[in-house]
Amino acid sequence: MRAFAFALLGVGIVITAVAPRAQAQVGVEVGVAPDCPYGYYDVPPYACAPAGYYGPEWFVNGVFIGAGPWFHGPEHFHGRVNNHFHPAHGYHGPMPKAGEKAVPERRVTAHNFKGNETRDGRGHVVKH
Repeated sequence: MRAFAFALLGVGIVITAVAPRAQAQVGVEVGVAPDCPYGYYDVPPYACAPAGYYGPEWFVNGVFIGAGPWFHGPEHFHGRVNNHFHPAHGYHGPMPKAGEKAVPERRVTAHNFKGNETRDGRGHVVKH
């Protein structure tokens, strides 16, 4: 009986070794980035952020470098935000709509920006 059990175990090992492996592939489509005048939040639903949320390092020649799945800044990027302008932190003020044009006077500069949190562009707060 013991010999039969070992033979059965051996057959099981051989079948497992030669059985084809199933491969799965998952793809996620995120679509195009929101067209927001002052950038968009880096977490779903990626709503347009108001002027003053992102610091000037998030813009190159006035163009937002992206956030969340559309982030295209440097690999180790850390940028300042003012989370008082984020709904998760209680902001209920005016929000720009996708497609609106930026008002140049509302853009932040290093001189007038008051950031209170550092983020990595991929939806994470950077701890110091």
